[in-house]
Order: sequence, then C-alpha cells, then structure tokens
Amino acid sequence: PTHALLALIAPAVCLLLLLGYLPRIQSGEALVYTLSWIPGIGLDLAFRLDGLSWLFAVLITGIGCLIIIYARYYFAGKDTAGRFFVLIQLFMTAMLGIVLSENLLFMLVFWELTSLVSFLLIGFTWTSRGARRGARMSLVITGGGGLALLGGILLLGQIVGSYQITDILAAADTITSDDRYPLTLTLILLGAFTKSAQAPFHLWLPHAMAAPTPVSAYLHSATMVKAGVYVMARMHPAMSGTDVWLWTLTIFGAVTAVFASLLALRQTDLKQALAYTTLMALGTLTLFLGQESGYAMTAFATFLIVHSLYKASLFLVVGCI
Repeated sequence: PTHALLALIAPAVCLLLLLGYLPRIQSGEALVYTLSWIPGIGLDLAFRLDGLSWLFAVLITGIGCLIIIYARYYFAGKDTAGRFFVLIQLFMTAMLGIVLSENLLFMLVFWELTSLVSFLLIGFTWTSRGARRGARMSLVITGGGGLALLGGILLLGQIVGSYQITDILAAADTITSDDRYPLTLTLILLGAFTKSAQAPFHLWLPHAMAAPTPVSAYLHSATMVKAGVYVMARMHPAMSGTDVWLWTLTIFGAVTAVFASLLALRQTDLKQALAYTTLMALGTLTLFLGQESGYAMTAFATFLIVHSLYKASLFLVVGCI
C-alpha cells in the first residue's frame, strides 16, 4: 500500500496541473518553455503544451493513476511490487517527456528511454522464457526504429535549420518542397511504425503480452504504442499534404487494421486477442492521420481517447480473470 500511495502522488499532481491548463488550451494557446542547454548542436531543454500534447499527457497521467491503484491489489503480498512501481513511474516520466518536448532531439532521448524501460517491464518476470523473448524482440524492433527516427530528425533539422517544433510547423512548404523530403519522411515513419507496431513491424506487440497485466494495460493500449501515433500527429501539419504521406499512411494503416482484425479472430488467449485488436486500432489511427480533412482529425482524436479508455479497462478485466 505504501509503494502504491507514493507512486500515485506524482501522476495525480500532474493530472491536476494539466486540468488547470484546460481553459488556456481550449482557447488555442500553445505554451512553450525553453532553457538553453547545448546551443552548439541546437539542443535546448524545451517543453510545449498545446492541444495535442495536452490530450496525450492527460491520457498518460489519468490512466497511469488508475493502473497504479489496480496494481496495488494485483501485486499485493508480492516482493516485486516496489520494483514495478519504480519502473512504471520511470516509464510515465519518459512518455510525458515525449509528448511535452518542444525540441525533437530532446524528445528522442525520452523516446529511447521508453524502449529501455519497456524492455525491463515486458521482461518483468525474467524466469519466464516467453517474457525474456518478448522483451528482446521489443527492444530490437523499437530500438532499430529509434535509430531511423534519429536520422529523420537530423535531416529535418538540416532542412528547417532548427529542431524546435514551433519552427518546424511554420516551415511546412520548405519541408515538402525539399529534395530530401522523401528520405526524411521515410526515416521518421519507420521510427513511428515500429513503435506503433504497424505491419510488418507488429510482431513484438503480441509477444509483449508476457508482461504482467498492469504493464499490458498501460504500455500496450494507452501509452507506449501511441508514441508512434503521436509523432505522426505532431508531424502532420508540417509533412502531410503530399501523395507520399497520403498513400504510405493509408496503405500501412489499412493493411494493419484488416490483417490484425483477422488474426484477432483466431486467438484463444484473451490477452492475445486484445493485443491484435490493439493493432487494429493503431492501424485505424494511422489511416486517419493519412488524410487531410478536419473530419479525419476529429475522428483521430475521438478514437484515440475512446480506445485508450476501453482497451485499458478490458486488459484490467482480463487481469481479474
């Protein structure tokens, strides 16, 4: 109980602070805080709170609070409870770092941190061969995608002349008209697709179900797998509007959604069935982001919230069973 109470304080305080910013966010304001760190390479400690990052941050902290309360009973009487709460706090911090970063290089640090912490959480029961295998597969695929994302961000920084999201969003025409745009887009999408388990990089997600149920509910429905979706949504105003963007996201998203739906029907294990329906949802979100219309963006935001709520709940029900 003590571990759970201590772990609950930080996300609860963060959630209340975020809710306090709601009126300013609703008015369309983007709050940016910058502290110069290594100006020689354009790396600043910079944070950004706008509508998109606010939405993701509220999901991360809100569902995080519920997962911690659930885990207090799930791990009751087990010696591993303290280790779980430390790792879940670290993971929550890394996810908040991704969605609140204004500087893309700074975001990449948190991006890699999520891969490392998820490796430890998926392999939480290290005596299980399946858990060790799932953890290794997750680290190799998402880690490889992280390297591709690093290359894409460096190219994007060279095109724009800045790694600040504010500057990148203001330079949409410069980015899409540059000769390096196709390569930059490919590398960034490669990083996003591996993190959000788009086919053919989806293999790690079903194997990650070897993790304890609170980990599955948090990492693989509400947060970690949404990191790639967040990057695509963040880059949408700056890099969308081209045929490459439209067809790449539409095809990968549609194939993932249909393929995962068919595979979900074949599963006899409840967590595996939920894992494949999560893949379906991630494919659908990617499909929405491929479009240009305001209706598609509204559908994206709505389905993002709905999926996080119902899928986390279903995983927790499976944990009870």
